Amino acid sequence: MSGVLQLFPKERRWFWKRVAEDEERIQEIRIRTELPVLILWEGRERFLDEEGNYADRPEKAYRAMEEEVRQVLQHVCHYSLYAYEDELRQGFITVAGGHRVGVAGQAVLETEERLRTIKHITCLNIRLSHQVRGAGDGVLHFIYEKGELQNTLIISPPGCGKTTLLRDLVRQISDGNPYGSGKCVGLVDERSEIAGCFQGKPQNDVGIRTDVLDACPKALGMMLLLRAMSPQVLAIDEMGGERDLEAVRLASSCGCRLVATVHGSGMKDVRRKAGMGRLLEEGIFQRFLILGKREGRCVVLDMHRWEPGKELA
Repeated sequence: MSGVLQLFPKERRWFWKRVAEDEERIQEIRIRTELPVLILWEGRERFLDEEGNYADRPEKAYRAMEEEVRQVLQHVCHYSLYAYEDELRQGFITVAGGHRVGVAGQAVLETEERLRTIKHITCLNIRLSHQVRGAGDGVLHFIYEKGELQNTLIISPPGCGKTTLLRDLVRQISDGNPYGSGKCVGLVDERSEIAGCFQGKPQNDVGIRTDVLDACPKALGMMLLLRAMSPQVLAIDEMGGERDLEAVRLASSCGCRLVATVHGSGMKDVRRKAGMGRLLEEGIFQRFLILGKREGRCVVLDMHRWEPGKELA
């Protein structure tokens, strides 16, 4: 099984059967000790009652006890928390199907800035992976010019579909599409969200010419792929730190095409981020896709081209 039911112990799967029927419409399942089980269903919050049916109000909701949270965590870790210690240190576990189980509890620090592990876990956030084939169809014509992919930056607030769009663009760039032939893509999937790797194997279709470096910091991953895999295109999610920006500059100077995402509500917002304004003015990215929500749906709100000497709006 790669669906919702695989995430829960066999003796409790009857409770999650209703949720499993709506798997394609569900983004998150949040289970917190002694608090109502909450479902994020097409952007709306819903609860579950004692029988696993939907309830509209929290006072009617089923409340998970500490033992149930522990059992779910043990199950997704194949009853060996020690074997998943490195993943728990990052705050999440990726399971078959590309789904991700985020955890929260008591942090145990190794140093002031390094986490050793998380214990007494009381909160689980199950984020379901949904591959939307064709999500990039409407922007492909814009990010290509005369058959060549242009360096593209996707700008989006959280929860507006940037990772879904990036995943489909990687697939179509890799396989080839009506606007350009297939390219070798190096994908740095730091948080295992794009390819959804499980034990190193992508659970999502990211294309026949894509090499995935899973659970690796972006800056380090870009350098490793450039040296080892000779990618024609590099793809990264949530570019941010100064090291990321320097790696992007180096990749661009090597002639590698880039497709990246960054958090922001628009061009002005991104320009204010440390280092990003200068990167934009350097003209490394030629295409900008602005994502947002319209009537509750994730959409591309605007598309911009970079032109020398013209200030980006």
